[in-house]
Amino acid sequence: MLSWLKRRLRKAEAATPTTESAVPEGYGMSQAYLSLHKYLAARYATTVVMTFAEVEDLLGSPLPAPARQDPGWWNSDDQRNFGHSNSWRLASRGAVANLTSKMVTFERG
Repeated sequence: MLSWLKRRLRKAEAATPTTESAVPEGYGMSQAYLSLHKYLAARYATTVVMTFAEVEDLLGSPLPAPARQDPGWWNSDDQRNFGHSNSWRLASRGAVANLTSKMVTFERG
């Protein structure tokens, strides 16, 4: 008797898209660093070493001055750093920068 209603409900469920967000709910990430997140999340290697220039090429813009001068920019848990640091944290990686050689190591952990 209500078979038409059941079919209609199944069609409505199938029509709703089930897309996963790149960023889990409740976490903030700057849109500018989303490409870095996607790159690191897609790497199978435990360790990814990149030069600052490679990171900038991936982002499409230069890194801010504190990234080149302060190692805390890369590994600080300070709340104002979540906009950029969540790009590697949400990819299950930590970042350690070598400011002298202008390189950063993203290690799964």
